[in-house]
Amino acid sequence: MDSRTSTVDPRLLELLVCPLTQGRLTYDRQKNELVSEKAKLAYPIRDGVAIMLVSEARRLED
Repeated sequence: MDSRTSTVDPRLLELLVCPLTQGRLTYDRQKNELVSEKAKLAYPIRDGVAIMLVSEARRLED
């Protein structure tokens, strides 16, 4: 399965929170990332696994 076409189970989004802020995450299907608006970070999803490390996150542009 191509990681670009993977989807995130909505139930998983209810459980996962940003490790930095403990805030809610949204799924960006186009970029295949979990986004924390509060922390202004996007956590990548690789091979169907969310990489919930701040050091791996991409900083969002303002």
